[in-house]
Amino acid sequence: MATKIIYFTVNGRPEQAEFPVDCPAQDVKDLFRSAAEAGPHDILKLYNPKGNIINISPRLEPNSPNSCYKLEVVAADCNSMELAVALGFDLLSMEKRLQGLEKKILIEAGETPAVVYEMKKQVDSFREKLESVEHLSWLGLFKELSEGTHKPSPFYHKRALHKTREECEHVREKFLQMSSLEVSEEVRQYLKTPTFDNWQWEDAEIMVLLQVMYTDLDFIATFNIEPEVLQQFLFEVYRRYNNIPFHNFKHCFCVTQMMYGLIWMTDLRSKIDSIDLLTMLTAAVCHDLDHTGYNNAYQINARTELALRYNDISPLENHHCAVAFEILEKTENNIFRNLTMEQYKRIREGIIKCILATDMTRHNEILNRFKSILPVFDFNNKDHRDVLMMVLIKVSDISNEARPMEVAEPWLDCLLQEFYNQSDMEKLEGLPVTPFMDRDKVTKPSSQTGFIRFVLFPLFIELANLFPCLEQHIIDPVRKALDYYTEMEKALEREKQNRAQNEKAAKSKQTTTDSQTDAGPDALKAASQ
Repeated sequence: MATKIIYFTVNGRPEQAEFPVDCPAQDVKDLFRSAAEAGPHDILKLYNPKGNIINISPRLEPNSPNSCYKLEVVAADCNSMELAVALGFDLLSMEKRLQGLEKKILIEAGETPAVVYEMKKQVDSFREKLESVEHLSWLGLFKELSEGTHKPSPFYHKRALHKTREECEHVREKFLQMSSLEVSEEVRQYLKTPTFDNWQWEDAEIMVLLQVMYTDLDFIATFNIEPEVLQQFLFEVYRRYNNIPFHNFKHCFCVTQMMYGLIWMTDLRSKIDSIDLLTMLTAAVCHDLDHTGYNNAYQINARTELALRYNDISPLENHHCAVAFEILEKTENNIFRNLTMEQYKRIREGIIKCILATDMTRHNEILNRFKSILPVFDFNNKDHRDVLMMVLIKVSDISNEARPMEVAEPWLDCLLQEFYNQSDMEKLEGLPVTPFMDRDKVTKPSSQTGFIRFVLFPLFIELANLFPCLEQHIIDPVRKALDYYTEMEKALEREKQNRAQNEKAAKSKQTTTDSQTDAGPDALKAASQ
């Protein structure tokens, strides 16, 4: 039977553990617990030579005596006298009291209530997290790595448009503190799925997750990107996204995370060059930089500085590109600084093409080009790859409805808030009001049903024709979203009709009463007979 030998130190004392490769996780933990002479309630932490915390599990990487892990007992037995004195009460007596209360409930209720089982389950889960890597790498205690029912408060309309220096420095400090910590394998795998829930993650955490994407796609090694340069680049990107309801830093992350997921789900790493993958991921990161919450139609109608600068041609998308390369122009931010001139030129051209493709006025043009080459699609053909890259960023940009409803619906609320803000401004300034943004005419379901049918589906289906594996990942969830909003639209229509009928009946009744009052007491008496 194959075994692993792990070398480690406990309080400076060298130890080694040997166990089968298929050994149960609990047995491995017990082995290390014995080596540390730790009690059953003690909590252990294992550090690799770099000082990062790693899970005590059968998946531990074998090492040598020259690269020992370090084992520490970081939480003492809860029943120890020292801890009781420190806390000011005796945990053992508290535990006995809780057991007594549980028995009393059992006698009175006849069975243990479900809430008690739920509380015990939560305690067990909490302990399990304490004994894993995640809580010291900020990922475990308060994050649910599965579908939940989170209802965030995502609106930014009461905040200043640009981030303050204090706000940025606070996030930067947290990011740098977290950036060297190890992210668990569970989170890394979750990050590759369309079900990822962005609402649980703070901005500093999001930057760490973006760093993980660059690392796990091997961009750091392949393109010689220094970690501190990547961190500075991500911070500058964060700083240049504005405090607006939808096109903010969290949206940047969602688009990038979907692009990252598509790369893994379609196994694009085996089909196109790493330099194209780097182009797509970076384009996703930068695609809405310095968005102010007002679309191209507003920019052009209001004759803004951007519309004048770019001659009404995709003013926002051109601006996003310009800001991206303004950031990259500084050596300390330039993640491409170790590339050859030819490589940089290729990446710059690709990023510009991808970001300009997110202008929705070009949607049909790009979709039709993709459909025309699909029957003969060739990954070795540069023109074909360019169109695919544009389609992938477009899909990522409008992919919220491919996510679980509890993740997607709050994003729709954010988008409508931004739309309503624009239409209100258009009315105030006497500009043409964008129809699908008018709060007096648009409802949540009506905004989505047409968009899903005529924009999302045609695009997503063509991409799934090239990559059939995407059917279950992005097509099926969008079908469910369409059903959901169609039913919501019908319910709103029924409610509207009922309200109209009730108002009509009330008005008719009032008219009858008024007529009888005008006819006098004799008419009322006759009507009652």
